Amino acid sequence: MAHISINSDYSEWGSSTDAGERARLLQSPCVDTAPKSEGEASPGGLDRGTTSTLGAIFIVVNACLGAGLLNFPAAFSTAGGVAAGVTLQMGMLVFIISGLVILAYCSQASNERTYQEVVWAVCGKLTGVLCEVAIAIYTFGTCIAFLIIIGDQQDKIIAVMAKEPEGAGGGPWYTDRKFTISLTAFLFILPLSIPREIGFQKYASFLSVVGTWYVTAIIIIKYIWPDKEMTPGDILTRPASWMAVFNAMPTICFGFQCHVSSVPVFNSMRQPEVKTWGGVVTAAMVIALAVYMGTGICGFLTFGAAVDPDVLLSYPSEDMAVAVARAFIILSVLTSYPILHFCGRAVVEGLWLRYQGMPVEEDVGRERRRRVLQTLVWFLLTLLLALFIPDIGKVISVIGGLAACFIFVFPGLCLIQAKLSEMEEVKPASWWALVSYGVLLVTLGAFIFGQTTANAIFVDLLA
Repeated sequence: MAHISINSDYSEWGSSTDAGERARLLQSPCVDTAPKSEGEASPGGLDRGTTSTLGAIFIVVNACLGAGLLNFPAAFSTAGGVAAGVTLQMGMLVFIISGLVILAYCSQASNERTYQEVVWAVCGKLTGVLCEVAIAIYTFGTCIAFLIIIGDQQDKIIAVMAKEPEGAGGGPWYTDRKFTISLTAFLFILPLSIPREIGFQKYASFLSVVGTWYVTAIIIIKYIWPDKEMTPGDILTRPASWMAVFNAMPTICFGFQCHVSSVPVFNSMRQPEVKTWGGVVTAAMVIALAVYMGTGICGFLTFGAAVDPDVLLSYPSEDMAVAVARAFIILSVLTSYPILHFCGRAVVEGLWLRYQGMPVEEDVGRERRRRVLQTLVWFLLTLLLALFIPDIGKVISVIGGLAACFIFVFPGLCLIQAKLSEMEEVKPASWWALVSYGVLLVTLGAFIFGQTTANAIFVDLLA
C-alpha cells in the first residue's frame, strides 16, 4: 500500500485527540469491539477482534436484512416488472459491495473503528459533520418507518381479533390506529430506548433474522400456492420510463444499506484484512440479494401493479400464516427501534460534545438528564410524524435517498481523498482509475439523493 497522509485534524471544535475515546462514544451497538489505545495497537494498526469470517458474514447479512424487504415488491412494480427490478438490483450490487470494501480500506489507513470516524479522519471536519448529521437524520427517519410498520401490521391483526370486515371504519376507540401505535410505543419502545447501554441486541438480532426469513418464506409459498381470493393486478413487463426505474433505487438502497455498521464489523474480525473482507461482504450481499429478490419477485407476481407499499397489507387479514409474519415483524421492529435510536442519539451526543468542547468523561448526572431529554424529544417527534404519515413508501423513499449517501457518496469521497493523499510523484493508471471510480460513486449517490429529494418536494408536497 502506498504511503497515505490521512487528514486527522480533530483539534477544531475543541474535541479530544484520542480516537479510541471518540470511537467508544459513537460506537455502533451492533458489534462488540474492545477500546483501542496507542500502546495496545496491533502491528497492522488495529486490534484483533474475535469475530470469525463466517460470523462476520452473518452479522453483515443481519445488518442488511430488515423491515425494508416489505417494500421490495412495490419497488419491482415501480421499476416496471421482474426483468427491470432484477437488472437494477444486480447492477447496483457491484457498487454496494465496492463501497463496503472501500470503507474497510480507509478504516485500515486511518486506524478508525466507526463509519463516521473514518469519514472524519479521511475527508476532514466538514464532510465528517455532514456524515454525522446524515446518520442522525437517517436513523430518525427509519424510526418513523418502524412506527408506521407497527401501525400497519396492528391494523390487520386487530381487524381479525375484532372480526371487522376489510376497510371498515367506525370501530371502538381502542382499535383506532393512532391509539394503538401510541400505546405500543409508550409501553414497549420508550422504556427500551432510555437506557444508556443496549444489552439485548443479540437477542433482537436473532429475532429479526428469524422474522425476515419467515416473511420471505411466506411470500414465496403464497405465490406458489395462492389463495383463491387473491387476484393479481396488471403484471408489468417493461418500465413506463427510465425515471420509473430510477424511482425504485431508494428502496434498494434502504434495503442494502449496512455500510454504517460495516466498519465496526470489519474491525471486530480476527483477521481484519481488506481481501478477506471482500469475500465476506460478497457472500453476505449475495445472500441478501437472494432474500430480496425472492420477496420482490414473488410478492410482485402475486399482486402485480396492485401490490401495497407494505406487501403484507396486500394479504387478507384472516390468513393465519401471514398473521404470524405480521407478529414477527412487529416484534422485530419493537426491538430494532431502540437500537436505531441508540445510534442516532450517540451521533447527536457526539456533535453536541464537539460543539461545546466538552470531554467524554463528565458528570454522570448531567449525562443522564441529557440522555433522557434527547430520548423523549426523539421519541415524541418520531411518534407524532408516524401518526400523520400513513404511507411507509414515502418515508422509505426519503430515507432511501440518504442511504444512497452512505452507500455511494461518502465511500466515494473517502476513496478520492485517500488516493489524492498518496505520496507518489508519478501516478499509475490504477490510481487514475480508482479516483475516477470514486467520482462515479459520488455522482451516482448524489443523483439518487437529488432525485429523491426533488420527488419529496415537488411531487409529494404539491400533490
